[in-house]
This record gives sequence, structure tokens and C-alpha cells, in this order.
Amino acid sequence: MSKKISQLDLIKEFFINNPLRDIPHPEVVDWVVAEFRKRTGEVFRDPDRGIRSLSQKGFLIKVSKGVYRYDPEYVHNRELEDFTPAQKKEILERDNYKCVICGRGKQDGVELHVDHIKAKDFGGKATIENGQTFCAQHNFLKKNFKQTETGKKMFIRLYELAKVQGDKTLQKFCAEILEVFEKNNINGHIEWKK
Repeated sequence: MSKKISQLDLIKEFFINNPLRDIPHPEVVDWVVAEFRKRTGEVFRDPDRGIRSLSQKGFLIKVSKGVYRYDPEYVHNRELEDFTPAQKKEILERDNYKCVICGRGKQDGVELHVDHIKAKDFGGKATIENGQTFCAQHNFLKKNFKQTETGKKMFIRLYELAKVQGDKTLQKFCAEILEVFEKNNINGHIEWKK
């Protein structure tokens, strides 16, 4: 066993040795887990957190869900922009203190959040135009999927339901929207079986 290496340094080593390549998450995890055990004799706990951390700090570029790239020319210390209290107030007022998805608000006893439409991790800026009001529930759901992923999955489910119910009009509508996703190569990792 060689000199002790930190888990983050090992993840960095992997990406530095594989620059400018879009690397799926499992490939990184498999290598760092095996390499950490080989070098230290210990178990690498939660490599996912380390990869996310390096992406949030600007060391890695998040290409899509579960795919990361290291670019030596990339600005490593980019600042993740948060909304100021004044911006939050303006966005909440513009959206009438209601979630833009479900319409619930403080009068319904719902906690409201001001969210980046284009996520900070993808370079989204803290501007009024890039802000939206979400209830806590919808903000949590968005954290799990980008909005385009959520939309595509919703239309796939709706398409499948229309197929089962024999609703040709709704099926055609969903198919046209899903074809736009495919035509523009948006969320190609989410499969739609026609």
C-alpha cells in the first residue's frame, strides 16, 4: 500500500488522466472505489458526493445527469450565484407568492423557495429572468431531475397512458412533443419507446 491519498484527490486524478472526455458516473465510481481499496486497504464511502462536490466547485463540468468532463481550460473557481434578498422578493412578487407548477402558496401553508430555472451547476445566473417560485415539494423534485428531464418523463408517461386508453389525439400530441426532444437531442439518455 502506498502513501495515503484523499478521496477527492483520487477522483481528481482519474479525471486529470482522462481530460476532455464525457465520462459516465459508473466508470468513475468503479475505478476510484477499486483504486482506493488497492492503495489504502480501505473502503471508499460515497464517491457520488465527491464527484458532485468537484462539479459544484467548478473542477468538473456536468455534461448531463451522471456524465462529467474535466477540461484543463475550464475556469476552476467559478462562483455559484445565489439570489439576493431583494431579487428573491421581486421574483416572489412577480409570481404572486405561488408555486409556478401547482399554484399553492403561503395562504395554503406551503413553504416557498426561489429557484434557478437554469441550475447554478449548469452556469445559471442569479437574475430575475432566471428565477421562479417553487413550493418546497416541487423544488425538491427539480433537484432530482433537470426540468427538461422531468418534462420528457411526464410526456412519456402520458403517451403510455393514452396508448392504454386508446386516446389517439393525446397519443399524437405527446408523440409530437417527444419527437421535438429527439430532433433537438435533448435528454437522449431517457429512452422513449414508440
